[in-house]
Amino acid sequence: MKIAGLASNRGRNLRHIADVAPGGAELSVVLTNREQAPVLEAATERRIPTEVVEREDDESRASHERRILDRLESYDFDLVCLDGYMRVLTDEFLDSAPTTLNVHPSLLPAFPGMNAHEQVLDAGVRTTGCTVHVVTEAIDDGPIVTQEPVPVYGDDDADSLKDRVLRDAEFTAYPRAVRWFAEDRVTMEREDGEAVDVTVEGDAGGDFPERRFVSEERAETLRYGENPHQDAALYADDGCEEAGVVGADQLNPGAKGMGYNNYNDADAALNLVKEFDDPAAAVIKHTNPAGCATSDTLADAYDRALSTDAKSAFGGIVALNRECDADTATAVADSFKEVVVAPGYTDSALDVLREKGNLRVLDVGPLGEGEERFAERFSEKPVVGGRLVQERDRQSPTAADLEVVTEREPTDEQVETMLFAWRTLKHVKSNGILFATGTETVGVGMGQVSRVDAVTLAAMKAEKDAEGKSAEGAVMASDAFFPFPDAIEEAAEAGIEAVIQPGGSVNDEDVIAAADEHDMAMAFTGSRCFRHN
Repeated sequence: MKIAGLASNRGRNLRHIADVAPGGAELSVVLTNREQAPVLEAATERRIPTEVVEREDDESRASHERRILDRLESYDFDLVCLDGYMRVLTDEFLDSAPTTLNVHPSLLPAFPGMNAHEQVLDAGVRTTGCTVHVVTEAIDDGPIVTQEPVPVYGDDDADSLKDRVLRDAEFTAYPRAVRWFAEDRVTMEREDGEAVDVTVEGDAGGDFPERRFVSEERAETLRYGENPHQDAALYADDGCEEAGVVGADQLNPGAKGMGYNNYNDADAALNLVKEFDDPAAAVIKHTNPAGCATSDTLADAYDRALSTDAKSAFGGIVALNRECDADTATAVADSFKEVVVAPGYTDSALDVLREKGNLRVLDVGPLGEGEERFAERFSEKPVVGGRLVQERDRQSPTAADLEVVTEREPTDEQVETMLFAWRTLKHVKSNGILFATGTETVGVGMGQVSRVDAVTLAAMKAEKDAEGKSAEGAVMASDAFFPFPDAIEEAAEAGIEAVIQPGGSVNDEDVIAAADEHDMAMAFTGSRCFRHN
């Protein structure tokens, strides 16, 4: 796709399109009707040919445009892009040139013509944006190709609004429109030779729509981000129906407010305990489980979770999937914790927890039942220049889903532990290895670049930090396949007797043989559970 750009001033959109080359599009030429237009220097810096065709005194529009068309005749171009070109084009030009696009700094048909930003502010609207449209002889009236919204803030003036519309809207929408043309996705309906409607192939909705607009309200300005030198804020999606820490009631009014890390860790902890139907407790440190357990009572589940690694749990986050009672509250308050999050608290539990002046006590309300606990289907991660969006990992294998691949069959108790370990492992940062007995963790190896190192770490944590627990006879869960038998050898040395893993390695036969050699039971899930965030 070759573009002829027309501008009268700085041509910042043309410069941006030249820099990002949407869909591989390139500017063949930049033409201006002003000898001193700054766009000329910018184009020269980018090695784009330039032309200047000024309108002479008393020259008609038609004559001036014929000279422009004559000047452009020697260039190869498929699309004309206007950018602050301060002339109304005639039908003669539009009929002779390829499709011509322009960007207008409002959401047409609202606020056409000059001074759009002043019109927006005078009207008191709360959302504006830009419109990329096909140019017709009628001003700002051609069929719309795409639009991009931006908020209007109470302290905006015309200059601040102009700058934000340019950078947040025009720099997004104009390249998008050009890319659609470059990909040959645009169809125009014409009447009497003039474009009257535009459709874009594939501009569809669904789970992963072609375009996304995210609108969130700032719920809180935080004390700082991950580190004290970083500013931070919390934004809330008021449309979220799932129980979460954003907007949770803080029931210990004397405690400090929640910080960036508190929210991040509390969210991770709550998501983990949502996995279980039985009373469950988790202790989280830096978004990784220091321990997790289920039991007949919440207090016992917390005790078993804490004893996995009480040392690392110091200053951690506690999450519970039942109303917190006095016994559990007493255990939580026995050592320093930053936050406790639960779907409710008894009055006696609050009496205990409020004695800890800086413990943030969050009430997230009812968690719901079954899949309702994970009502939000997607998770997001901002990256520089964009955003990654994926379905949340809501897989929850049952015993019937497991494929036993070793000579030794796992016992019913080991299968129960495998399923518990897998649900917990989903919340361990990759590469992740988890040791468990019954329905409680024994050792966790997280965030390692080598899977065998993750096994070594889990074994070390089980031996050194677990209280009253041992890796001897435990089940090992791995969030991805074992590429070599060395991790099985390491696990056998630690005393592991059963393994759950995805399978799928080219060396599966060697790994299974190593398990058979050590009389281990091994089951495949058929899918991995990486967690990189």
